[in-house]
Amino acid sequence: MLTKDEFAQRRARLLKRLADQPHSAVAIIPGAQLATRSRDTEFPFRQDSDFLYLTGFNEPDAVLVLAPESEMPVQLYCQPSDPHEEVWHGRRLGVALAVAELGVDVAHAIDDLDDHLLPLLDGVHTVMIDHSKAEWLAHVQDLSDSLRQSRKKGQQAPRAYVDIAPWLHEWRLQKSAAELEVMREAARITVGAHKRAMRFAAPGRYEYQVAAELHHEFAVNGASAPAYGTICGGGENACILHYTENHSQLCDGDLLLIDAGAEFQGYAADITRTFPVNGKFSETQRQLYEVVLRAQEAAFATLKPGSHLQRAHKAAAKEITKGLIELGILQGDVNEHVDQASHRRFFIHGLGHWLGLDVHDVGDYQQDDKRTLFKPGMVLTVEPGIYIPADAKDVEAKWRGIGIRIEDDVIITEAGYENMTAAVPKTVAEIEAWMQTN
Repeated sequence: MLTKDEFAQRRARLLKRLADQPHSAVAIIPGAQLATRSRDTEFPFRQDSDFLYLTGFNEPDAVLVLAPESEMPVQLYCQPSDPHEEVWHGRRLGVALAVAELGVDVAHAIDDLDDHLLPLLDGVHTVMIDHSKAEWLAHVQDLSDSLRQSRKKGQQAPRAYVDIAPWLHEWRLQKSAAELEVMREAARITVGAHKRAMRFAAPGRYEYQVAAELHHEFAVNGASAPAYGTICGGGENACILHYTENHSQLCDGDLLLIDAGAEFQGYAADITRTFPVNGKFSETQRQLYEVVLRAQEAAFATLKPGSHLQRAHKAAAKEITKGLIELGILQGDVNEHVDQASHRRFFIHGLGHWLGLDVHDVGDYQQDDKRTLFKPGMVLTVEPGIYIPADAKDVEAKWRGIGIRIEDDVIITEAGYENMTAAVPKTVAEIEAWMQTN
């Protein structure tokens, strides 16, 4: 569980960095707003990840302002208490409780933001704000223009608008001990959901029914929602990387690829397993599956502080290349195919990605041609795959229409790595044994 103190420490770190800038600076971090689903119905609210990282506050229409030279350097602007609105739309923390509950220095109603920002911006050299939030950047620049156009003597508008996202995203890449505990719980919930789905799947059932089993397991264990669109792709559907229609009936003899993860207290899990709908791999399925499994194991062997994701990807790609040649899907010399990256036709995505508050979490993979090196506390997915489309006419028919991906969530540790999701059956023997017991 993340505490109020941890969020305060993050804000203090940002305040110090602002204070250390060569010129005076303030940071403006907007939260998310409700998004209309249809007419007067909204999508379920999901807080902006950077705002959540700094506050832990999960209400819409809020803004955090950090002003190191102010008497109240940590300022929160949020929706005020309103009994009429809360009867219709739910309880609000409100301005009066925000200071004690969130540990900010002062709180104001969101409607008063501009009145407070104008004097705060006066004389400040640099505004730090996420440049991807174009509407907010334009709004702050408009406020600054009003200072510039004012006839009052001595007022001075900000001179620079610098993107704050790289700072926050660098920090978010390395998780704290408390964050890792939350992520282990997200992983534990997701492990249980995948194991349940494996036993539920059967010929004649539908992909959406399997997805419902996953979502039910998430919810009853306290995970507010899936961390992303759940993928349940049977047969040829597994060859569509982001297949989310989940409307097809499961067929005897097909494989089912499930890519699903729970979101717990804002943090994502992300697991993929591929298994036979009828509980028994065919020989063709087993052979291809074990190539992917060996590729994941080869990638795992590279995971340690000081290594990097590209090294793990190359290890997996080489193993996939060797396997495809052994099965006759590729022909020729292994090293030549590795040099030509022939695997990309069938292993068409990267090996993995950072994981955290976003399922494809923030953080650079390289800077100035230098790979980002693993450090303890970084969390990533490892997910090799092989996908052979049904229309691959130059591939032997028995392999066509098979898509396989195996994905686990790992923490880089001082000693190497920790696989948070290893408890989901993964070998052929483990999967078949699990699916055949009740």
